[in-house]
Amino acid sequence: MNQAQVSGEMSDDVLAIAEKWRQAGREVALATVVETWGSAPRATGSHLVIDADGNFEGSVSGGCVEGAVIGEAADVIESGAPRMLEFGVADEIAWEVGLSCGGRIKVYVEKVA
Repeated sequence: MNQAQVSGEMSDDVLAIAEKWRQAGREVALATVVETWGSAPRATGSHLVIDADGNFEGSVSGGCVEGAVIGEAADVIESGAPRMLEFGVADEIAWEVGLSCGGRIKVYVEKVA
């Protein structure tokens, strides 16, 4: 996986990046936070765009969750089949995976056509 290119851009900018990458011929997946419960690092509607080479922009969580979403995005790009991912942890390990205070999130990952 390539180095992170997280720039803190707003979700609309991430969508523009996804479109720009597609127009350049790159295969792209878009991950979107569709539900949160408890304490979650990113709000519903936050986006992460990932290309087939593992480059990415934006953020859906941070920590291990972001790495897992990027890994799943590679499979989505290859198969074309979208996936709903759910992450939730107990309070004891929440900080380790980037979900403080035992929060839960659902992330929808789809290939951008």
